[in-house]
Amino acid sequence: MVKIMIKTKIIKIDSIKPDLKIIKRAVKIIMKDGLIIYSTETCYGIGADATNPKAVRRVYKVKKRSYSKPIHIIVSSLKMMERYGEINNKIRFLVKRFMPGPLSIVTRKKETIPKILNPKEITFRIPDNTIALKLVKEARVPITATSANVSGQPPLYKIKDVIKTFNGKVEMILDSGNLKKVKPSTFIDMKSKPKILREGPIKGELILRELKKLKSKPS
Repeated sequence: MVKIMIKTKIIKIDSIKPDLKIIKRAVKIIMKDGLIIYSTETCYGIGADATNPKAVRRVYKVKKRSYSKPIHIIVSSLKMMERYGEINNKIRFLVKRFMPGPLSIVTRKKETIPKILNPKEITFRIPDNTIALKLVKEARVPITATSANVSGQPPLYKIKDVIKTFNGKVEMILDSGNLKKVKPSTFIDMKSKPKILREGPIKGELILRELKKLKSKPS
């Protein structure tokens, strides 16, 4: 069987003031079942239209990731997320308190999110990264935010490692240079009682303490 290689466009992009023309080129790829690599506030990530099962399947394939492991998303706003997940007052509070930022919230999903991405729930965040935020705003749909690495391997921060791993496998790599090593985002499950699933840049203790303050406020 002949392995088909994709001609990957590698484009340098300013992480502070990204060129809108480059953002639009990347979004055009995303909206046509394509994959891009882009920088986030933690590491490099793989971006695809999270509402497109075909594109999501490609993400799993290039990462060599098991379909049993769900993929989380980035959104541009709480309003966008309300179209794809069940949002209660506690989640609204956390979004206003910690986002944009490296906090990922798990909630029950709506039918607008394909089951291949996640069968029953969805994990989302609003990114504190100019490129990631501009991409999802321009796309007007959630974008996958899984780390750009082969499943089981460490996240990638150096652009040479990103190119070595994904050149020929994705349509575009947005080269923001080498990123500072930052822990992946903090995960909190908000489907019922708040539960910290993964400790990241935002301390779980702080999040739970802030939620208690909300509970103690008079209605």
